[in-house]
Amino acid sequence: MIKVGLDIGNSKISLVVCDIRNDGYKKVLSFISKPTQNVKKSSIVNLNLIKKEISAILHDAEKESQTNIKSIILNIPATESFSVFGNSKIDISGEKINELHLKKALNNSDIFEPIENYQIIENLIIGYMLDKHTPIDDPIDNFGDSLTVNYYKFSVKKNFIKTVLSLFKDLNINIENFIPTPLSSALATLNKDDKALGAICIDLGASSSSIALFENEKLIYLDAINIGGKNITNDIARGVPTTINNAERLKNLYGSVISSPSDEYEIIDVPDLQDNINQSKQINRNTVNLIIKPRVEETLELIRQKLKDYNLHKRQIKNIILTGGGSLLEGITEYAEMIFDGNARVSKPFPINGLDKAFQNTQYSQTIGTILYDQSEFEIKFLKNKEKKQKNHIFRHFSSWLDKYI
Repeated sequence: MIKVGLDIGNSKISLVVCDIRNDGYKKVLSFISKPTQNVKKSSIVNLNLIKKEISAILHDAEKESQTNIKSIILNIPATESFSVFGNSKIDISGEKINELHLKKALNNSDIFEPIENYQIIENLIIGYMLDKHTPIDDPIDNFGDSLTVNYYKFSVKKNFIKTVLSLFKDLNINIENFIPTPLSSALATLNKDDKALGAICIDLGASSSSIALFENEKLIYLDAINIGGKNITNDIARGVPTTINNAERLKNLYGSVISSPSDEYEIIDVPDLQDNINQSKQINRNTVNLIIKPRVEETLELIRQKLKDYNLHKRQIKNIILTGGGSLLEGITEYAEMIFDGNARVSKPFPINGLDKAFQNTQYSQTIGTILYDQSEFEIKFLKNKEKKQKNHIFRHFSSWLDKYI
């Protein structure tokens, strides 16, 4: 089976073509990534130009992988998304719980109710409560007096979905699935223990930073803010001042969130904004760090506030995984540990056969995650069981018909 994942980021468009066998073996056939200037704060600012860029990438990927690409899995940004948490409680009066009880609880909820101006991307059951206060992973076959189903809905602006559907219709490309970018990043970087014990995955991107929460192997929250590495670069360019390119260089070579006494004495030559490239000035490393620290603090605090808005900070998840280009900033893990009061690490995407080392970096986590997405893992299982039973029932009738008339 060939899977094609596409990420339209704020600084680059990346596409991966992967061959996935029935035994789970994966081999990357092509990985193309090219810069773009046509996305600002996760919004497409020039549809015609972005269409040409995507078309060129598709053409290059088809040539490199020797495949004919007709469908893709598409990342969608979580900025301006809308999250809804809810629950539904039913009385079961000491009965043995079965799937009918779970369906009744969902029927009494608004989990499938549409949200005005938004397209629901994920409908998830994130937990159950048996009787008054007993959390339970799977209530089937338990006895109790009351059952509460806790659920989560993630949605994005409907107009954005309409825009990308129209874009890819013009390219004659079908979109198999929409995947929120923070989920893709999490799938590429969180291991089984992370998901089981609970983890906060933070992708520090170019113009946005996203967050995904897992607990008890369940996805429980997605979100993003429109602040990223470009904001730090612009702050340095204004504060020094210097050009954008020089500011990016200063950030990558000398930038750190945490300063040391020696930074006062480490002198850096910085070209002026003047046309004369021979003119420069000198600053110390601490000057750069003092510009970087407030922006990083703001970013992480805003993400932490997102958790507080939904009381998710009370879950005491202490495992912080950082990825994305911004995660490479020196001292970022120590600062994240202070902000979130937990243990932090930087994580690259999982290695896949055939993937060039140039793309085995944090900047490409959300692209790699597209081919690791399995829709069945994020479906409500007992509802899918009903569909399978109906299909099997139809097949049995058809088989009986064959036995009778053939």
